[in-house]
Amino acid sequence: MMNNMTAPMPPSLQRLDGTVGVWTFAQETLPAAQSGEIAAELEELGFAAIWIPEAWGREAFTNAALQLAASSTITVATGIANIWARDAVAAVNASKTLNAAFNDRFLLGLGVSHQPLVQRMRGHDYAAPLNAMREYLTAMNEAPMAAPEGHHPAARVIAALGPKMLALGAELADGVHPYLVTAEHTAIARAAVGEKFVGVEQAVVLGQSRDVFLARAHAHLDMYTGLANYRNNWLRMGFTEADFVRGGSDRLCDALVVHGDEAAIMASVDEHRSAGANHVCLQVLTDPEAPVPHEDWRRIGAAIDQ
Repeated sequence: MMNNMTAPMPPSLQRLDGTVGVWTFAQETLPAAQSGEIAAELEELGFAAIWIPEAWGREAFTNAALQLAASSTITVATGIANIWARDAVAAVNASKTLNAAFNDRFLLGLGVSHQPLVQRMRGHDYAAPLNAMREYLTAMNEAPMAAPEGHHPAARVIAALGPKMLALGAELADGVHPYLVTAEHTAIARAAVGEKFVGVEQAVVLGQSRDVFLARAHAHLDMYTGLANYRNNWLRMGFTEADFVRGGSDRLCDALVVHGDEAAIMASVDEHRSAGANHVCLQVLTDPEAPVPHEDWRRIGAAIDQ
């Protein structure tokens, strides 16, 4: 395992050190021309970053540009841009362009995604995802760019759960973006990457009864419990196959989704920070009938300011 303790953190990542962001796909529930309103809202509420996914919705860099254009200070991060969606030259050059155009507010989060999304939906071979990520990051280092921003710095982090991908994040990236993990895993990620960036996603349900919490948590975990990458990581963290029924066991819900008031959510943020996270992005699980959680974001944003 490679542990990089010497390379300085890029300025765009230093800006996020000690901050809280939001991981959301709410912008994809709005028309494209209005989607940037989400980044603008989160910026006004005091969040440091908005993390946006790439699966079967909008293309990651186009989506990021919409959010950047509608905001002025918030970092827009991809959580994650799928490496099978474009080649390495396109990814690194798009990242440089967005950072040059928007005051270094774009953070490229890359990931290998999952076999169903890569093979069934995109038609690629998912046989060796770790090697694919290594080759992709190496190709990014060698990518030419003739535009003025060709030498503009552009930080990148990778989605990493297991020890080999974490080690690759330490070796060839600026850090890692663990998703659906506990604070125990955050400590493992910190040990693996040394002084590099650790930006952790944390799902939350603000308030609500336990029945509502469990309904939202089970719905959230329904897809993920069918994906080998997450199951394998949870096995490493001490869970068992009995926890991997579709939607997860109640035990898995309680471990991976925070339930409570603003103080409980901030306590979870502090737990990840104590374990080594530089940045925590909160994913608010909502009522499916109200996919944009304006009030929950407002309440959490106010708690962060205290």
